[in-house]
Amino acid sequence: MPLFDLLLKRGLGLSLTIGLVLGAATVRADDSGERAGKGSADHDPSTVAWTWFDRLYDVIRSEAIAPPPASRIYGIAAVALYEAVAPGAPHHRSLAGQLNGLGRMPKAAPRWKHHWPTVANAALARTIRGIFPSLKPENEAAIGALEANFAAQFHAVDADVYRRSVVYGQAVADAILAWAATDGYSTFNNCSYVALPVAGAWQPTPPAFNPHPLQPCWGRIRPMVLKSGGECPPPGHPVFSTDAGSAFRAAALEVYETGLGLTDEQKTVADYWADGAGATGTPPGHWIAIVGQIARTDSLTLSDAAEAFARVGIAVHDAFIQCWLTKYATNLERPVTYIHDAFDASWVPYITTPPFPTYTSGHSTQSAAAASVLTAMFGIKAFTDTLHSDHHLVPALAPRSFESFDEAAAEAALSRLYGGIHYPFDNDDGLACGECIAKANSRRVRFQNGGDDNEE
Repeated sequence: MPLFDLLLKRGLGLSLTIGLVLGAATVRADDSGERAGKGSADHDPSTVAWTWFDRLYDVIRSEAIAPPPASRIYGIAAVALYEAVAPGAPHHRSLAGQLNGLGRMPKAAPRWKHHWPTVANAALARTIRGIFPSLKPENEAAIGALEANFAAQFHAVDADVYRRSVVYGQAVADAILAWAATDGYSTFNNCSYVALPVAGAWQPTPPAFNPHPLQPCWGRIRPMVLKSGGECPPPGHPVFSTDAGSAFRAAALEVYETGLGLTDEQKTVADYWADGAGATGTPPGHWIAIVGQIARTDSLTLSDAAEAFARVGIAVHDAFIQCWLTKYATNLERPVTYIHDAFDASWVPYITTPPFPTYTSGHSTQSAAAASVLTAMFGIKAFTDTLHSDHHLVPALAPRSFESFDEAAAEAALSRLYGGIHYPFDNDDGLACGECIAKANSRRVRFQNGGDDNEE
């Protein structure tokens, strides 16, 4: 059980816990906030950022949020964090005017000092509360406890600076929530859907045979950077066919035969990247958690951590919109349906098939997008992913090490073949779409001042 959760359960004082976690870094944050004023986010530690996103991961897991809505929550929270601290980092610039529909943001008073960890704490607490339609009482309590405990630490700064910082952070959150309210979520969330009865069309899958596919209109929500969900289309899957010798049948046969001969390592890979709703913080949460791990292990500053969270949050947000538009435009049946009809009616995939069309793979699309934007920021970087141990996931799996972000994304994609829930072309084409999304981000969004303006 995480230390915060253990102390919450026992009713102990969490301000002491946060003090132990932050240690001397909190003192440095408070001192630099008074001395450096607006520029201190380039020197403050990132503890407040990664602690909040770790908590958000656990809230999304507890609330059993599905991957598309989870990607929206992570993306909006990440933009809120970035906009909250960007004025305190001289080399960073606002995303206003760069993200679709994001207009002028509240301005931090240039003649007044702010304490940027306090700004971040206030902005994230208010944004996370506002972005959920409702929360379980225990999650409301967890959010309140985290906000209060950081506040207890940050009260060491000058009272006027502290109050000004809270007000500014909350103003940023309100502006971000108002922007998010215009993205079409209220219209397209859980819309009704009737599939056309054509050969190869998606059908409800075992064991539940849920007749209501997940989020059929998600692809129509406004992206943050892409011009629409239709940008970055995949190359196109093989023509559906049950004929012997067809490319489609060969792909289905590969899924079938792979599932029959899974090794222990392949099962571990499938389990490691399963990222199911309710059991985990979902696939986009996996990559958000990797950002938090890097922020801790590399001692990122608050401003750099905010940029990394924003890069990944925006990427996975748009990846699910693009992928879901493709899924329902192609409306292709899952491997288990094809295999039962063509090869073996008793075959069971290693991972339970989720209730929506197969093409393309959401895991692959969002993993490639996240990996590419992280590489753009950090270069080719070896890292060890400690998600399962950090969040006490079940099954308990050891950390996995990768030579690069792209290597991790490739494994995430391959895990869906091992799980028996995606054709190889779902994964390969999803990776290509994710890379396209990341390139669009690179062309259109500039996080730091200096250099040439981005061009289309």
